[in-house]
Amino acid sequence: MKFLTSDGIQLDYTDEGSGQPVVILTGFGGSKAIWHAQIPVLVQAGYRVINLDGRCQGLSEHTAKGPRMSRRAIDAHELIKKLGLERPILLGNSMGASTWFAYLSLYGDQYVRAVIDVDQTPKMINTPQWPYGFKKVQWRDFPDYFKLPLGRSTYKHIDDDTYDQVKAVEAQAPFDAGLMLPLLINHAFQDWRDVVAQITVPFLIIAGEKSPYFNPAFAAVTAKMAQNGQSVIIPAAGHIVMAEQSAAFNEQLLNFLKAL
Repeated sequence: MKFLTSDGIQLDYTDEGSGQPVVILTGFGGSKAIWHAQIPVLVQAGYRVINLDGRCQGLSEHTAKGPRMSRRAIDAHELIKKLGLERPILLGNSMGASTWFAYLSLYGDQYVRAVIDVDQTPKMINTPQWPYGFKKVQWRDFPDYFKLPLGRSTYKHIDDDTYDQVKAVEAQAPFDAGLMLPLLINHAFQDWRDVVAQITVPFLIIAGEKSPYFNPAFAAVTAKMAQNGQSVIIPAAGHIVMAEQSAAFNEQLLNFLKAL
């Protein structure tokens, strides 16, 4: 399905199932196809699943317009309003989770049911007081570090079926790293810890034990900042937890949702 944002960018999304809405956002460089193993499970469990490709991602329009976290949060907000979603559950991996932090900073959580962060620290730059950033990046490395390849994001091969879906999208709409570089730098610059501290709805962090990007200890530390935060670490999973260990991920996801 297609959706036109208020600034004229066409975004692609899917809308499946019925019931409590779950809105999904993917990380930097990815497409919504990476959630292939979650959609049917959520639909079968009675959820309405809206899966959105952000601008410059997947089958959405690739553009130099709006390469900021705030704009991506506005895009998601506009889709939620267009579809008339009531108290959606916000689910995101990597930069997708950070986009939800941006969303909460703009709109609060009054009309949100829950928030789920999949392997994304609220602060990407490491400092002596915050050793939970991206790899070992410090301010002296910024922004030049992010102009280089980020390196492998996974610990193990993602599910075969998901891999096929992702590759099919990449063939149709190749990722343009140069076009998205300003967004990556904007993403890396942010510090969402004050936003996390203001989350009042149930908040879950699912981290990968073997994430090449983040020390999984960030999950428990970050969850404690929120009023109703909790965390779980998935063994033998890298940064793309939901596609590397889909069965274990789905179990933890459904356990959290059922407890709401």
